[in-house]
This record gives sequence, structure tokens and C-alpha cells, in this order.
Amino acid sequence: MTTPLWCLFLVAVLPYVLSTLTGIYRVRQFRTLDNKHPRAQQAALTGVGARAFASQQNAWEALGFFTAAVVVSHLAGANPDRAGLLSMVFAATRVVHPIVYLANLDVLRSLTFLVGLGAGIGLFLISC
Repeated sequence: MTTPLWCLFLVAVLPYVLSTLTGIYRVRQFRTLDNKHPRAQQAALTGVGARAFASQQNAWEALGFFTAAVVVSHLAGANPDRAGLLSMVFAATRVVHPIVYLANLDVLRSLTFLVGLGAGIGLFLISC
């Protein structure tokens, strides 16, 4: 498997890891997991639990964008070294993003998001 595909695998697994973390915070805050109304319970989270849930949602949103960028770069025959580097940057930002989100470091979170967005856009641009 190529570096971009390994990075895509990492980025695809991340929302599930964050879902588990969100579940831990649901139990901490509510003493139970409401499996009949999980979305209502997640929406009622506060503090770090709410941030964990928001980071999970953001991870799902980023996955679609990165998947498209990797597929386009592969189909276009983009330079594999450049695609690998941009993919690693994107994946690294996606790992750091929930960490700074949970720590409530909003400016660093936004900066991390922008760097990842730039790397994803870069994947599209090297495909031209």
C-alpha cells in the first residue's frame, strides 16, 4: 500500500477512536450510555465531553475531503513523493486536531485545521 493509502486508513480509523472517547465522556457525565437516544445524549454533553464529540464530528467531515483528495491524486498519477508528504501532513494534523480540541486550545485547533486543509488542497493541486 502507498503512503497516501496508509494515511487514509489512519484518518478513517480516527473517528471510531474518538467515538469511543466520546462514549467514555458520556458515561462519566451521565453514568450510562443511552443507546436508545445516543444523539440526544451526545448533544447534552458539556465541557471536554462536548469537545470530544465535536472533534469526532470534525473527523468524519475531514475523512470525505481527504478520501477525495487521495483518490484524485492516485487517479491523476500525481508525484508519489509529494502525495506521500502531503498525506502525512494531513494525517498528522488530524491526529493533533482532537488533542488540541480536547485541551480547549482554540487558536491552535484552528491553525491545525488550516494546515491540514492546505495539505488536502495540495493533493488536488499536484494532480493537475
